[in-house]
Amino acid sequence: MDIEKIISEMTLEEKAGMLSGSDFWHTKKVDRLGVPAIMVSDGPHGLRKQDMEGDHLGVNDSIKAVCFPPACATACSFDAPMMTSVGEAIGESCQHEGLAVDLGPAVNIKRSPLCGRNFEYQSEDPLLAGRMAAAEVRGLQSKHVGASVKHFAGNDQEHRRMTSDSVIDERTLREIYLRAFEIIVKESQPWTVMCSYNKLNGEQVSEDRWLLNDVLRDEWGFKGLVVSDWGAVRDRVKGVHAGLDLEMPTSGGVNDAEIVKAVKEGRLDIKDVDIAVKRVLTLIDEYEENKKPETPWNKDEQHVMAAAVEENCAVLLKNGPYIDPEMKRDGIDLHDPVSVVMGGPARERDENQPPILPIRKGMKVAFIGEFAQHPRYQGGGSSHINSFKVESALDAAKEDGLDVTYAQGYSLDDADSDGDNENSRKDDLLSEAVTAALEADIAVVFAGLPESFESEGYDRADMKMPENQLSLIMAVSAINDNTVVVLHHGSPIEMDWADDRSVKAILDMYLGGQAVGRATVDLLWGKANPSGHLAESIPYHLEDNPSYLYYGGEGDRTEYREGVFVGYRYYDKKNMPVRYPFGYGLSYSEFAITGMEIEAGGSDSALVMDDNATVKVRVKVTNKSHVAGSEVVQLYVGKPVSDVIRPVRELRAFAKIPLGPLETKTVEFALDKSAFAYWENKIHDWYVESGEYVIYAGDSSRRL
Repeated sequence: MDIEKIISEMTLEEKAGMLSGSDFWHTKKVDRLGVPAIMVSDGPHGLRKQDMEGDHLGVNDSIKAVCFPPACATACSFDAPMMTSVGEAIGESCQHEGLAVDLGPAVNIKRSPLCGRNFEYQSEDPLLAGRMAAAEVRGLQSKHVGASVKHFAGNDQEHRRMTSDSVIDERTLREIYLRAFEIIVKESQPWTVMCSYNKLNGEQVSEDRWLLNDVLRDEWGFKGLVVSDWGAVRDRVKGVHAGLDLEMPTSGGVNDAEIVKAVKEGRLDIKDVDIAVKRVLTLIDEYEENKKPETPWNKDEQHVMAAAVEENCAVLLKNGPYIDPEMKRDGIDLHDPVSVVMGGPARERDENQPPILPIRKGMKVAFIGEFAQHPRYQGGGSSHINSFKVESALDAAKEDGLDVTYAQGYSLDDADSDGDNENSRKDDLLSEAVTAALEADIAVVFAGLPESFESEGYDRADMKMPENQLSLIMAVSAINDNTVVVLHHGSPIEMDWADDRSVKAILDMYLGGQAVGRATVDLLWGKANPSGHLAESIPYHLEDNPSYLYYGGEGDRTEYREGVFVGYRYYDKKNMPVRYPFGYGLSYSEFAITGMEIEAGGSDSALVMDDNATVKVRVKVTNKSHVAGSEVVQLYVGKPVSDVIRPVRELRAFAKIPLGPLETKTVEFALDKSAFAYWENKIHDWYVESGEYVIYAGDSSRRL
């Protein structure tokens, strides 16, 4: 396609028309100049191509596809190469279905556990979010399908997301909320970036030339086009000047006419229009020149892949000792809910027993909870995939011929309900669950958040689980000292029950994609070894979160008063206890990280850096067990004495290292000046202070 020639032959009306969609998912075509239309579609963890009338929130059916684990899970893998493979798989499905752009990944920061869309966001840490998303972009675009990194920027809540003004100081904006986007642009050069609905410091993002042009393009070197979130455009003429190239979906010609009128009246420079048209045509050309509709799409193979991905993401939060099941409890009336919860006389405990997980063959296991049969494996809204199949843990256990019984335990439909009939039903389900738990060596409770608790379009009110699930965990753990809890959720939850000594293990699957059941069973029985580490801190209670007082804002104004102290940066600065720290995760293996060596310019006593230098850091990681596994090595940097208020330490590098039994590997990291810099508002730039820095290596922000 000769883009310059086409632009020179276009009428003003045709140029204006190229800057908005023809419908919900397609760009416009210009038949007389040979410009075809291309199709874009959601989403970040699988293909949501609607085969009938389009909509943004997933109301209408889409084609059958494969749902990989959403970002809330995949970020916990700390495995960037894996994300490249996921991107490649999604790219193949897009090529097969004729899609030019996949609308993802999403990298907004998990400022609060309440954000209803946290399930498709990566992390509270911008480095982890940026590196993981950049890897997915590389994989996707290697298949000649464009990524659309979203939502740029400051779109960290669903409450009033169309009108909210995110008020963020310059340093916080640069260090936390823009950093992931900067990493992705510089490392992966996405075809498109999607601008968000909200205002940023009083300026509508879709009209913010400083953000969309000065920072994104001039400073970071972005070469692609900026597309609006669906319905994010207010003043289309201002948007064109600001650098918003493509409006989606169609405006029905209304905004096309506004562009034409503004050019004719001299309010909009035709050069701005031509630049935007060139970016749209370049996108179309990049796809059209490389489209491969004959690309095979083997959904069954991708289903198997989705299970393997989830096995790499799940986080083992707790794994206590197994208790001899021969010691029975007496004095329990299974038809008396009070007696069930009290649990009768306690068993004698032998804390020297091996861990309860992995489950050993021959043990009688009860799966309890509706999620065991109908897992929640993805979030609601625009990213909702119409999965071609869903494999539950109960399905997988039966396929493996395991000795597993099932009790529903609770009804997802009753999560918010009350009344005599509902309470009677709850009691019946509870009694059935207790009977199953009493007869089992190990009781596995499947719990978490129903879909109605977290979705695009609204935020959560609290961090609580449904009462019927809390009652179930309490009842089962009261009569079975070998209780395991498997969690399905997209954002942190309060877990007061985790302190119960009868809750021996907690396996957090987050939202695990359509093959989550297969992954769960493989992990429980030790066919796979848990290796995920938390991509976000889990506080004890919502009130502990640094944004608690200000999240959601007043009216349409949301002030980010906690500044750079998001997540672990806050908890570690205050030395505040948390339920589980950022980066935390257990394994069936035992690892040690030792022998740090540092290499840089200068003498042994003074390491000297300039703009182009790097500090090389080497550590040894050893598998001290006879079980093969993978360890996540995390590198943090802190500056004990500083002229500005800084976090104690910040994540600056990470790597996932597979290790055989008793194997040792040396891991090397290279830290450039960005690892030591903070954003200095006085000079409006990154700045590295002279002085002493501390480099930490470990397997979480708290074990170093």
